[in-house]
Amino acid sequence: MTERTAAQIDAAVAGATVTTAFRDTVRANPDRVALRSYDGDTATELTYAQYAEQACRLAASLAAHGVGRGDRVVLMMSNRPEFHIADVAALLCGATPISIYSSSSPEQIAYLVSHSKARFAIVEHEGYLTSMLSVRGDLPTLEQITVIDPPATLPDGVLLWDDQFGLDPVDLDTAAAIAQPADLATVIYTSGTTGPPKGVMLDHGGVMWTASSLVERFGFDVDGMRLVSYLPMAHIAERMTSHYAAIIHGYEITTCPEAGKVTQWLTRTRPEIFFAVPRVWEKAYATVSALVHGDPEQGRAFDAAIDLGWEVSEYRARGEAVPADLAARHAEVDAAALAPWRGILGLDQCRVAITGAAPIPFEILRFFRGLGIELSEIYGLSETYGPMTWTPFRVKVGTVGPAIPGTEVRLGEDGEVLCKGGNIFKGYLDDPEKTAEVMTGEWFHTGDIGVLDEDGYLKIVDRKKELIITAGGKNISPANIEAALKASALIGQACVIGDGRPYLTALLVLDPEVAPVWAASEGIQDTSLAALAVNPEVLAQIQADVDHVNSNFSQVEGIKRFTVLHEEWLADSEELTPTMKLKRRGITARYAAEIESLYA
Repeated sequence: MTERTAAQIDAAVAGATVTTAFRDTVRANPDRVALRSYDGDTATELTYAQYAEQACRLAASLAAHGVGRGDRVVLMMSNRPEFHIADVAALLCGATPISIYSSSSPEQIAYLVSHSKARFAIVEHEGYLTSMLSVRGDLPTLEQITVIDPPATLPDGVLLWDDQFGLDPVDLDTAAAIAQPADLATVIYTSGTTGPPKGVMLDHGGVMWTASSLVERFGFDVDGMRLVSYLPMAHIAERMTSHYAAIIHGYEITTCPEAGKVTQWLTRTRPEIFFAVPRVWEKAYATVSALVHGDPEQGRAFDAAIDLGWEVSEYRARGEAVPADLAARHAEVDAAALAPWRGILGLDQCRVAITGAAPIPFEILRFFRGLGIELSEIYGLSETYGPMTWTPFRVKVGTVGPAIPGTEVRLGEDGEVLCKGGNIFKGYLDDPEKTAEVMTGEWFHTGDIGVLDEDGYLKIVDRKKELIITAGGKNISPANIEAALKASALIGQACVIGDGRPYLTALLVLDPEVAPVWAASEGIQDTSLAALAVNPEVLAQIQADVDHVNSNFSQVEGIKRFTVLHEEWLADSEELTPTMKLKRRGITARYAAEIESLYA
């Protein structure tokens, strides 16, 4: 199938908005399940007709409180059906809903609400409400706050969510026509790891264009597919995948309020499309590997099956027919050794599996592709509405795929990845200077260093701003070394140190699930993480793993010394962003003493 050009995509989405797409989906599938949530084992479902009814009633309430076209509405909540209802309700008023991370401190809330000039806020519970009220004096544009879960005592002037559905609903056809393609669908705030967060402006037309481009790559009808929503909606990947794309394609979304529990939701939902950051895939790999290798004979048989599955996946990735004898042998071991694990993981019905937001170790990608889950890497930024390069099936492992249809990707003189197309953002909110820094005409400068092969497949080398420059003047990419280190069964997380230093060192975090199992299998009595972090046998094994990693890099890229930590770095913490990227400044500040000891 020939993919559409940029001009053809332009024509296909001309005049369309997220709200007109919502209207069309509701008309076509009123009785289809749109949103599902769980309270314990009890599921609650909303059809598209019910979703629209609630969104239209909330839109009437928002309008009655003065929310109109061009206004901003802040949303602060976990992944739950109310997010989707609130977001669409704001859009049906012509307003711009802006999600902020639930972990935001009062100071961060003050900055984001003030910077966005939000007039209305919807928060999940009393904790978020208290944080917002504590800085209410610093929010000059904020006129009204609504809380979803009733607090013990309702503060004066705060509205209850359940009270906002008493008015007659707005007419869906009329409301859907309010927003125009050039109106902002949302503002995504950057993580702020290199300065104050910037507001990435994304309009309706760009959302529709990007979704239309991306669906070209699936190669099959995605209408009504099942997904799990669990990453923060303040991040473009989740917003695009399980909110905008769901509206456009009528997906069935199951909301998971805690990212750490997503594996439970997978077995409940059996998603057909699943996007996850590398840490989710790494933890799943570690769990399966630890369990299956508890029995050495079973482990050897499983590894042989993975090897066979990987060989088959490479034929498919090249678009070649699998030889009959290989296909027959694979079918036998797949049924016996691989398919059961796909079922245990809840990914037995997954047709498209995606990883992104950070590099994934080769061994992890190879494992899942060998398991029969055709995992592929995607690359993009908030400034590109999410995706920039990706292909789900014709995968070249080690690359993030070719440019999505209708976009162009090239490299600058210094190797920086540049992109232009209908998926380029509209600038940073109220910050033309920062916008000018990343735009040259139509070309967006990503800040990432890459390599393009002869087929246009992109390999990301590193962030320009994250390159380590050693005391000897060598430029080194830490991300690829970190990804290789995390392939070790015992290493859950890694941070390479060395900027301005004579050599590279690393902070290594024990995998909390695998390390105790491995230790027990080796006859180690005290399997607590604190004890394992200083255990000579564990340290010897990690040294062997580090030596193996070093053998695949140049001498200057080798890890000379390391220290082992026993406390896992959690998402949205001092060490990690909400999507589990390293906060290098936070890590180096917290572990300053440990780092200095590595250079003593």
